[in-house]
Amino acid sequence: MLIVGIRAYRPTVHPLIYPLAVLWIVSLYAAGCSTTGPPPISRSPGEVPADHGQSAAVPPHARPYRVGNVWYFPMASAHDFSQQGIASWYGKKFHGRKTSSGEIYDMFAMTAAHKTLPLGTSVKVRNLQNGKEVHVRINDRGPFVRGRIIDLSYTAARKIGIAEEGTGPVEVVALGRAVRSAGKGREETTYEPLDYSKGNFTIQVGSFLDHSNATRLRDKLDSIYKNAHITTFYDGGDTLFRVRVGRCTTLSQAQEYEQILVKSGFEDAMIVAE
Repeated sequence: MLIVGIRAYRPTVHPLIYPLAVLWIVSLYAAGCSTTGPPPISRSPGEVPADHGQSAAVPPHARPYRVGNVWYFPMASAHDFSQQGIASWYGKKFHGRKTSSGEIYDMFAMTAAHKTLPLGTSVKVRNLQNGKEVHVRINDRGPFVRGRIIDLSYTAARKIGIAEEGTGPVEVVALGRAVRSAGKGREETTYEPLDYSKGNFTIQVGSFLDHSNATRLRDKLDSIYKNAHITTFYDGGDTLFRVRVGRCTTLSQAQEYEQILVKSGFEDAMIVAE
């Protein structure tokens, strides 16, 4: 989606770091962060057992529970998807334009953009300063700024009190995929568990207005890392050239890859789903 801000990329990689980075990458590819599938690994953050919500052996803390007319289905794993960071919002500039899901963005709807959660995931977003919270559905990708974890619609941002400031500290908790059904004269919403740990992940290293700058960085990365490539995005005014590297099938592998790039001097590296 949607660049909230663009920071010029200035790599600060010391030449001596490259041999170490190569060794790190070799070991990471052996763990499955390449074009091949990963070998069996311990449970990844957010991974859900296949029989979740159905087995009588599900522990009490993971059993479905009801609040009012809404049922919640906690994941049996203790590694439920949640994160804390800075939320931002996007409005008029993108209102009426197509999102990553193919839907038309409506700044007055209860939706949001996230870099890695599956499109269609419902999440709870809580303002850590005032305790206000909203439920929104992820239908777009972004925000492509390191440190910002979710881009809310204008209405969602206003409801939790960050619309005027533009940003604010929040906690994001994934609920699952919303399922709505009619019951006793009113619509009810339940949430189906999703596996947030698996997908097609890559690492975005930089974003440029100048295609030649993006190409130079892509070529530099291509000499060390696999799957260095450029994607384009038109925001209605400018075309942005995003440089990305790597191909991972689990979020945990992508997180390792991200840290390798950050330690190698690419401070703006961030995980995104493609």
